[in-house]
Amino acid sequence: MATTIDIALIYDTVLASPGMSENVKINLSVSRKTVLLLTQTIEKGLQAFQMNEQGSNFSEFAGKQSLAELDGIISDCLQKAGLTELNEKLKTLNAQ
Repeated sequence: MATTIDIALIYDTVLASPGMSENVKINLSVSRKTVLLLTQTIEKGLQAFQMNEQGSNFSEFAGKQSLAELDGIISDCLQKAGLTELNEKLKTLNAQ
């Protein structure tokens, strides 16, 4: 069974591979429902990793720039789908 250190080393190695920092263009055509679910999944995953709920040091080997890019992807997807305001209202409801 792989330890957290082993998994972190694997991710660190993959993320440092040549070409991993190059931008790629992804053209998606998905429903607003899927955009909302995808952004929620990314946000929840980032929160879990940052709180180390899964015993991972994701934020340490992913780097602040990568985490900021993920936040940007979330914002961009919500904006393009016209779901930014709805997402904020859902967050407010969830916080109550």
